Amino acid sequence: MRANMSESFLQSARSLRPSALKSVFRSDVLLAGAIISILALLILPTPRWLLDLLLAASITFSVTILMTALFTKKALEFSTFPTILLIATMFRLGLNIASTRLILSKGHEGPDAAGRVIEAFGGFVMQGNYVIGMIVFAILVIVNFVVITRGSGRIAEVAARFSLDAMPGKQMAIDADLSAGIITEDDARARRKNLEEESNFFGAMDGASKFVRGDAIAGLLITLINIIGGVVIGVMQMNMSLGDAGASYTLLTIGDGLVSQIPALIVSISAGLLVSKAGVDGAADKALVAQFGEYPKALALVAGVLLILALLPGLPAIPFLLLAGGVGAAAWRLHKRKGVAAEQAAKTEKENTPSLDDDPSHMLAIDDLRIELGYGLLPLIHTDQGPRLTDQVKAVRRSIAQELGFVTPPVRILDNMQLGANDYVIRMKEQEVARDTLKPGHFLVMDASGGAINLIGEPTKEPAFGLDAMWIDESQREEASLKGMTVVDAATVLTTHLTEIIKGEASELLSYAETKKLIDALPDKHRQLVSDLIPSITSVTTIQRVLQALLAEKVSIRDLPTILEAIAEAAPQSGQTSHLVEHVRARLARQICGALKGSDGAAPIVTLSADWENEFGAALTGESESRQLAMAPSKLQDFVAAALQKLETSAQEGYSAAIVTSATVRPFVRSVVERVRPQTLVLSQNEIHPHTRLKNLGSI
Repeated sequence: MRANMSESFLQSARSLRPSALKSVFRSDVLLAGAIISILALLILPTPRWLLDLLLAASITFSVTILMTALFTKKALEFSTFPTILLIATMFRLGLNIASTRLILSKGHEGPDAAGRVIEAFGGFVMQGNYVIGMIVFAILVIVNFVVITRGSGRIAEVAARFSLDAMPGKQMAIDADLSAGIITEDDARARRKNLEEESNFFGAMDGASKFVRGDAIAGLLITLINIIGGVVIGVMQMNMSLGDAGASYTLLTIGDGLVSQIPALIVSISAGLLVSKAGVDGAADKALVAQFGEYPKALALVAGVLLILALLPGLPAIPFLLLAGGVGAAAWRLHKRKGVAAEQAAKTEKENTPSLDDDPSHMLAIDDLRIELGYGLLPLIHTDQGPRLTDQVKAVRRSIAQELGFVTPPVRILDNMQLGANDYVIRMKEQEVARDTLKPGHFLVMDASGGAINLIGEPTKEPAFGLDAMWIDESQREEASLKGMTVVDAATVLTTHLTEIIKGEASELLSYAETKKLIDALPDKHRQLVSDLIPSITSVTTIQRVLQALLAEKVSIRDLPTILEAIAEAAPQSGQTSHLVEHVRARLARQICGALKGSDGAAPIVTLSADWENEFGAALTGESESRQLAMAPSKLQDFVAAALQKLETSAQEGYSAAIVTSATVRPFVRSVVERVRPQTLVLSQNEIHPHTRLKNLGSI
């Protein structure tokens, strides 16, 4: 029968597959077995040798947790910490109960009644005096319970709250990056998973911190129970004296408490390190060294303070001198290392930076606006008397932005040794558009009424408007002002000239990039208008052409939302630029008429007679965008002469009148007038605002 049983056992063993044997030793099975073993400690008696082994394992486990928390780069890399914290707490409580059973049952046998580990801790820490042991144990409990556990618990609580509050915003940021194409769907999925894990981790850490707090309280209560219970058992059951029972059971209990509290303290420190490094990248040692070593001067000051303390009478000099030397050496070494690193970084940056001589973007760059000065005008840039030329150029750009509605490109100011000493050149896109001469230290005088200038000076022409003027010195400035003349310095003459050039060439300076910048700078309340308009109805290029046409006739584009609304209204009917421009001008009627008003609040106008209306209408050929003016040259000369005569008469009366025509011929009348009198506005009847008071000065 025994042989049959042996044969049956062998057959059963052969029938077990390797996979079945492997499943017995799987990690989940081992973890379940470990949890059951911990629960068994609460019930089953534990021999001394096994308790020694388990106490050593508890210390090893806690030190392993501490080292892992130290070298973890991110808190989420140790996301199982709450689970491990629960297991470690259960393990220590199980060992506390097992050791309590041995202490109470065999404490009368001697100091090794609960094993050699508890005996060693009790004897080493207390050194034969259980009062010292009780004080040390109480201090450990206070440090763990009051300081570390409370602090790490508070950090975990705040981190969990902030993580949950910030989750909707982070989710929206991920969705925005995904919609913008910055990240892929896989990246978005990974970020969402990381965000969820972060929230769950800090939430779990908030709850797990209560384990550490409860463990400290349980350890304190178990210690008190062991001491009281041990004394009662020793005196009443083992017939020991009160002193012997107190000494024996207190020694064992304090040793047991120390063996439990030291691993608990280590795990509490691990929890504090883990939750407090949520905003630190990298391992704790590298982060601390990097941040403490960032400022060698601070370490040098510390070394100086330590050296002063070493020299104070009454203090031991050697410890402070040793520390001062160590900290000073560290500061010097870090300073030297940072200097070498800075030199290496500068060298690398210089090697990686392409030479400007070989950089195509630098070689082919064109300045949109540039002022070149002769060497005699360079003091205008560095003058201490009055505003500098650079400041005045900035003021010009701000003024034009307010008046015309777009920011002009930066103006580059250079010296040019090939120019005369007092000459200057204004260039636009590398091409010369103006040139004149200034007299630094002198003032330009003009008579607004056109009368003669009865002063001693050098007669000249004002460069911006071509008026008769004169350069005078400082001694005659006050006399010219008293005579009611306009007196300006050399820098103002140059900036006035620049202003008029920019206004005259504003349409050419408004590039595609500048147009896109203006559209992108619109307030958020106009975002929907832009999205509906571009690109479904029109394009940025079409908007650029409309804006350029408006600027060419000195119409401000500052009210860009109204312009875009007008384009959105007219573009579905016709996408022709001329049609869009006329519709936009009609929508800007209030603004156009407001700029035309005089000091009396009325807008001076000169109308186009019916004869000339018919002449221009009959001279139009072609259709839509291809329409052209085919008027005989003699007729054009007659019109120009009649228009100039009427406009000059109005100017002599003190009015800067605009010409009013029908909407059909307005662009062609404007194209003729701008060649002989570019400052004259030409309006259509649609551009006259109903609330504008007109002053009709006659007709052409």
